[in-house]
Amino acid sequence: MASGAPGALSFPVELLSYSDMTVAHYLPARYYALLASRLLELGVDVPALLREAGVDPVVLMAPDGQLRPEQVERLAALAVTHSGRSDLGFELGRRLKLSSHDILGYAMLSAPTLDYALRLVARYFSLITPTYRMQFRSDGQRAEARFQPALPLSPRVLAFHLEAIAVAFHDHVKTLLGGGEWSCSIHLPFAAPPHVARYAELDAAVLHFGEEGLPIARMILPAAVTLRPLPMAEANAVQMAEQRCAQLLSTITAGARMGDWVQMMLREAAEGQPTLEEMARILNLSPRTLERRLAQEGGSFRAYARAARHARACELLRAGRLGITQIAYQLGYGDAANFTRAFRREAGCSPSEFRQRETAA
Repeated sequence: MASGAPGALSFPVELLSYSDMTVAHYLPARYYALLASRLLELGVDVPALLREAGVDPVVLMAPDGQLRPEQVERLAALAVTHSGRSDLGFELGRRLKLSSHDILGYAMLSAPTLDYALRLVARYFSLITPTYRMQFRSDGQRAEARFQPALPLSPRVLAFHLEAIAVAFHDHVKTLLGGGEWSCSIHLPFAAPPHVARYAELDAAVLHFGEEGLPIARMILPAAVTLRPLPMAEANAVQMAEQRCAQLLSTITAGARMGDWVQMMLREAAEGQPTLEEMARILNLSPRTLERRLAQEGGSFRAYARAARHARACELLRAGRLGITQIAYQLGYGDAANFTRAFRREAGCSPSEFRQRETAA
């Protein structure tokens, strides 16, 4: 398990189209019913937790139950708090099976190859959770799946879900292959968690923590592995399942503000700051189109980036661990003088004056 240098955006990934930026109002409750079941095993007062999260237990346990994104946000955060466990995302990921995904899981099992199955799930990933997006590309040498948030989420809930998605994805690939030698590398944007030893359970996987510049999880496989025929392939079954997935996806029409997503991605960037071009590439848009979408919402990438950089500067100055020059370089400025001028424009004082004022308060 290793932690590498930033540079995740340098891989030339050809993204699938998500230009509509559409998400559903609701998420399938069945996944969080699995989490509730595990919490009961851990001795957590689940009825009390659900009341605090504003989740109706009848809805949670219903086969077609749905939760609002804000309910899921509260539920995931409270689950960690009430259980005192850092590995709940890992636990949830291990409990998710292909059958957990209803018709989409059946379609994946019926696919002719792993490559076909991964392209299929990328196309219909909103049926699993519209809170995140999956993109898939194979260049003939290696195949890469990446997952990024589609809605603004807190850092803790982001980490919870990305861990669950990465662990489940590993297990799904293993199930689909049905045996044989394979290997993969999993890249997660957060530091190695307290339960890092549990990742030894993911055979064939090499883990990399804390190297992503954005809150994105990636899984990389040899392309040859994805071209293997799958043992349960059935052409008629996958065709019928795809048609049903398309019908379900057509119901996802509620739009999310793109500006909220962009601001969240800027806020959660680990090092430096992503550019307009990098953000547009994630969405498979041109930079001009992304700017136009933001302008339609009354915002701009430049304003969001400036605000995010200033907020991060204030945070680092309050922490007091880094010098002014170190902070300038971490924020992507060429030197401390440029950082000082930019900070003064936003705050009306120099970084040193701001730090002195905050320390004295």
